This record gives sequence, C-alpha cells and structure tokens, in this order.
Amino acid sequence: MPEKVVLAYSGGLDTSIIIPWLKENYSYDVIAMVGDVGQGDDIEAVVKKAYATGAKKVVVEDLREEFLTGYVFPALKAGAVYEHKYLLGTSLARPVIAKHQVEVALREGATAVAHGCTGKGNDQVRFELTYQALAPELKIIAPWREWNLKSREDCLDYAEQHGIPVAQSREKIHSRDRNLWHVSHEGGELEDAANAPLPTTWQITRSPQDAPDKEEKVSIGFAQGIPVEVNGMELDPVSLVELLNEIGARNAIGRVDLVENRFVGIKSRGCYETPGGTLLVTAHRELEAICLERDVVHFKQHIGLKYAELVYFGLWFTPLREALDAFVESTQKNMTGKITLSLYKGNVSVVSRESEHSLYRTDLSSFTMGAGYDQKDAEGFIRILGLPSRSRARTREEVES
Repeated sequence: MPEKVVLAYSGGLDTSIIIPWLKENYSYDVIAMVGDVGQGDDIEAVVKKAYATGAKKVVVEDLREEFLTGYVFPALKAGAVYEHKYLLGTSLARPVIAKHQVEVALREGATAVAHGCTGKGNDQVRFELTYQALAPELKIIAPWREWNLKSREDCLDYAEQHGIPVAQSREKIHSRDRNLWHVSHEGGELEDAANAPLPTTWQITRSPQDAPDKEEKVSIGFAQGIPVEVNGMELDPVSLVELLNEIGARNAIGRVDLVENRFVGIKSRGCYETPGGTLLVTAHRELEAICLERDVVHFKQHIGLKYAELVYFGLWFTPLREALDAFVESTQKNMTGKITLSLYKGNVSVVSRESEHSLYRTDLSSFTMGAGYDQKDAEGFIRILGLPSRSRARTREEVES
C-alpha cells in the first residue's frame, strides 16, 4: 500500500504541478490540503482541480476565523510591523496552514508533508519550522529544492506537458498570495527595483486618482486590544476585517512597495495591499497612545520589532513568541475604546480618540495653569538631571585650563 503525503495545496502554478511530480518521483498517494484563509478562490474549483491532477484525497479546512483570532490579532496587539512597512500577511498565514496540514497528516496516517515554496524564499522556513515543532517525525518534501525546474517558465512548460491548466501565463507572471489580511505581489516588472508597479499589478485597492473626491470617516471599537466593532456595529472577526478591507480599498488605503530582507539573506521586492489591516494598525496604535503609560509604550516598541521578526522568520511555535504574547496581553487589559479615522485618497488621519481608560488629562496637558501641576517643581528635577552634564563641563574646563 503506498505511503501518503499531505501537500499544502492552493491550486496555483507550483502546487498544481507538484501533485503529478510527487506521484512520479515518490509514488505516494497525495492528499491535498486546502487551507481557506480568505484567499477568495472558488474552493470547489480548487478541489476539482486537485482531483483532476492526481490527488487521492482533498481536505478543505476553513481557517479564516482562527487565522485572525489566533495569529493576526495577536500580531496587531503586539504592534508587529516588519521593516517599517510590511504587516506580515503571508507570514502570519503560513503557521496556521502548516499546523492544520500536520493535523491532517497525523489524522490520515501520512508519513510525509510537502509544500510548494521555493528554495530562495521565506515560506519554506515558515512551513518547515512548524512541521518540526509540531510533528518532527514527518518527512518533509520540498520539490523546489529537488527538481530540475529553475523558473516559472519551466513550471509552465511542465504544466503544459502534463495537461494542467494554470492561471499564470508567460505574459502574466506575477506570483501572488492573498488572504483576509492582504494581497502580495512579486515577480514580473517588480523584480527590477527601478520599476514602478504597473497599474494592473494592484488587485483590490483603488489608486488615489480613482478614489472618491471626499473623505470617508470610519470608527473602530476595541475591547482589550481586539477589534470588535466598525461604525457602531458589532461584528465577528471575519466580517469586521472584510468590511474594513472594503472601506480601505475604495479609499486607496494600504498600498506598500517594499524592498525587504528575507530570512535567507536575499533582498527581495514585493508590493502589498493591506487596506483593512492598515486601518486597524493605525487605530490600535492611536488607542495605545492614550491608554498606555509612557515607559510601557516605549518598551513595547522593542517588543513589536522582535515580534515582527519572529513572525517573518517563521518562529511562531517557539517559547519566545509565547513569552512575548504574555507581555503583550498584560498591556492590553485597558485597551478598550474607539478611534475614528478620516480616509481620503490614500491618506489616513485621526479624527478622535475615546476610552474610559485614557490617561490623557486636559487638566495636566492644558497650557492653563492648574492645581495638578506646579511648574516650580520642574526646576528641581531639571537641576538633578543636568548634574552629570554640569560635572562634565566643569571637568572639561579644568583640563583645558
């Protein structure tokens, strides 16, 4: 009886040709696992295609809510942004897909797992570190590191030879990844960092030129750091992000063009569309600005950088990420309130910040003198803070004289 391998299957170019390749080179029965993280595909068509290209079985896992509540929202609360711009859409989706892939493998009695990631990218690390953390006994097959196909053109040739229909063509060569949080674009004209993205590269966001000529306001409500309502409507996580994606996209919010440093040491160029995520990150940051004490805000910025790095590097299932989550969670207890944003042709500005836990006090911040702050007190602490500076200046004068 043939051994079984579970393939993380999307129906795209790479995974479409991997099914027949696995059968030819390993003689495995291939189980295709489709993880629905909100990529917007016709799942029924994807399943049909997997069977048509040789899958023995197809398993569909609806991961949309778990993706948001277990991965995206913790990163949102942490303030995780990679290299100033990237909101980690692909990076956050990989561990939840790989986790369920492992669970399917164990449930189906498979001895191996496989993925369609290239040997140059970050995703191979994210998938395989998850496999190793959750089921180290499973064999890992990475076709891109084994086969003699060197380019997308080679993959297209292989697909044509095996009668496999694919959406890509030799003219339309972008590699895209889509989920509830974002859409990423690589390849094509983007491989040259001197090239601007083509208007046709963007898929879900309007350009600023095509966005409405008037501002749109949106309010986002949080409960302990978790987004729970939009414009006064309480929504489940999936509906909330979908609505914010619509609002942000029509106002040209969330486009990013980034040259980033991959984990493997290569600089790569990608374009990302994260309309709803951009609104949520902006709103959450503004809520923290009024609700978190100064030293916590400053220290949490370091945590956010490290958290983003861990996510990007595929180190989700690690004790450090769990420890950082514990710290972040302690900072979110009073992160309840509402932020209202104004959107206009790609720009996001803050209209209002409201929270019963706000530490912002007008009796202290106002220029009007009040009983809460005696300005004479400032002289003493400035003198104390300046003592080292005065000492250095006097020493310098004595040496120079």
